[in-house]
Amino acid sequence: MQIIPVIDLKDHHVVHAVRGNRAEYAPVCSSLCKEPSIDRVIEAFLSLYDFKVFYIADLNAITACESVHQSLLLDVFSRYPDRRFWVDSGNHGVQRHYQGCANYLPVIGSESLIDDDVEHIERLPDDFVLSLDYSANGRLGSSLIFDNPKLWPNAIIIMTLAQVGSELGPDFAKLDYYCREFPEKRIIAAGGIRHKQDLVELQKIGVNDVLIASALHSGALSENDIKQIANNEFE
Repeated sequence: MQIIPVIDLKDHHVVHAVRGNRAEYAPVCSSLCKEPSIDRVIEAFLSLYDFKVFYIADLNAITACESVHQSLLLDVFSRYPDRRFWVDSGNHGVQRHYQGCANYLPVIGSESLIDDDVEHIERLPDDFVLSLDYSANGRLGSSLIFDNPKLWPNAIIIMTLAQVGSELGPDFAKLDYYCREFPEKRIIAAGGIRHKQDLVELQKIGVNDVLIASALHSGALSENDIKQIANNEFE
């Protein structure tokens, strides 16, 4: 199982995501570093473990349809050429600014898609990550995306926004469904992961990878926990 640290960017700061209430996201308070800058946060994560992949949510691009982080992210990609960056920047053309970066992989979230986007998704190569997004009330975005697995790439994030940054734990039932129904896909859990035991349970139901922020910043997942999970030591 691969642990992928999450970086939520808003107005040039790394913020603490809580239950999808993006207007209320504040700069992250971390046990790992004092400053909420992306540079400090990446270095803090790397001091904890040699993570190879990072997930970045550009919240300005997702919510306002434009990014103020293009130069910042291009600089990050350049300074960490041996790391892979999965970036959700909505579905408004921001991705074109990063297409020449070998260590960039676009994430397309269902919340940013409408039914008319299906034709666009059909033309994409498989080299992207699809995030199937859920609020507390259910699916977010185009139902056509959810209902047509033929449109999906290999890697699928199951993003339960109501659990993000909470102590609710992952949505085990939903993740179990996707793992059982789509065993050929790489299922990635996002939202609510609290501690090592959650990761043990997710591994049992077949989850391949996990996106985590809060449990890293709080220290709920220790360096030893991360090493054990990375080495598939789930006892």
